[in-house]
Amino acid sequence: MNKKIYAHLSLLGAACAWGLMSPIGKIAMEDAISGLSMAYFRMLGGAVCFWLASFLAPREKVSAHDLKLLFFASLLGIVCNQGCFTFGISLTSPINAPIVATTAPIITMIVAAIYLKEPITGKKFTGVVLGSIGALTLILSSSVANSAKEGNIWGDLLCLVSQFCFCLYLILFKEVIARYNIFTLMKWMFTYAAIVFLPFALSDINSIPFAEVEPKIWLSVAYVVFGGTFVAYILMMIGQKALRPTVVSMYNYMQPIAGTAVSIALGMATFGVMKGIAVVLVFVGVYFVTQSKSREQVLAEKAEKK
Repeated sequence: MNKKIYAHLSLLGAACAWGLMSPIGKIAMEDAISGLSMAYFRMLGGAVCFWLASFLAPREKVSAHDLKLLFFASLLGIVCNQGCFTFGISLTSPINAPIVATTAPIITMIVAAIYLKEPITGKKFTGVVLGSIGALTLILSSSVANSAKEGNIWGDLLCLVSQFCFCLYLILFKEVIARYNIFTLMKWMFTYAAIVFLPFALSDINSIPFAEVEPKIWLSVAYVVFGGTFVAYILMMIGQKALRPTVVSMYNYMQPIAGTAVSIALGMATFGVMKGIAVVLVFVGVYFVTQSKSREQVLAEKAEKK
């Protein structure tokens, strides 16, 4: 299979896994598990899963300099991203969270233009706009069971901060990420994150009545840790190694599609004309961004004209 096609399929799988995490995680956080506890379970569970998986992967020696870089990468890509997003979900509705996630490609496009000098081409701009319209149309036209619940401005802002941190992570640490395999990177990043975040979550974890927590709550936690974290991050890293940051961030638009698809399958929502239009807009938007020219291509074309 073509490397880029494989990367796109991996990002699609990661986005779907993350899209399902909001409603599933909300189930656990409406009962005995707080947002801070859930965020820490993701980080600690991710560290355990990636360390175990790393024993089956090729061994790599990470330089002392890169270990320092991975520490700061973990602060942006895991501690701030996962901590803010998971805690944000606990405050706001699972509808608002994916709406906020659709801002990621716009943030990435702007930051990449400033930091990486990536050109904001007509195709790229058109793709981001179409994707935004499509994702928002899809969410706002859905009549899911919890759509009547109001969001929370602080929860929404935390979700927005998480997207900004993840966009910075994608751009600032692209080079160090390219030097190592997925399991080497993630075992160190999640380990750092679990250590750093523990003081913030320890009080909430100690207050959990573990013996009284229902099995369905632990199943929700298990999905967030394994499906929404371990599997999703593996798929995301595969895509990130082969594609530009702006293209990677475009797959945020698939998160609300995944959530809506599950709602429809469970009879929680219906699929009508507006949802069909919205899905088309999202895919057309992704196509435009993937077909836009990178900085290297633009520079090469200018060199040929001279």
